[in-house]
Amino acid sequence: MALLTVQTIKPGGLSPTYGAASAGGDKLPLSAANTFLHVKNGSASSITVTVTTQNNSYKGLTVPDRTVNIPASGEQMFGPFDPTLHADINQQASIGYSATTTVTVAAFRL
Repeated sequence: MALLTVQTIKPGGLSPTYGAASAGGDKLPLSAANTFLHVKNGSASSITVTVTTQNNSYKGLTVPDRTVNIPASGEQMFGPFDPTLHADINQQASIGYSATTTVTVAAFRL
C-alpha cells in the first residue's frame, strides 16, 4: 500500500506525475480540502475503484463506500473527499482497485 503524493494545481499550471496503482491499494492524505483522484485505466477491461467510508453513519444516514467504474482504456477524475467520511485516524483515505495492471493514479488538490 503506497501513500499517494498530493500535487497542488497552481494558477501557473501543473505537469502532473502519475504512478502505478498498488495491488494492495493506496492511501490518500486528506489533510487539506479539495483533494481528488485521477485514475487512468490502460487495460482492455473496466475496473472499479473503491474509496472506503470510515464513518458510515453521518447525520443519521448510512453512507456506503464510494465506488467509481472506469471503463476499459478510460479515465476518471473524482472527489473531493470529505475527511469526516473517508479519513482514518491518520487522516488518510483507503483506495482499493479491482485490478491494477496498466492502471495509473495521481492525487491533486486545488
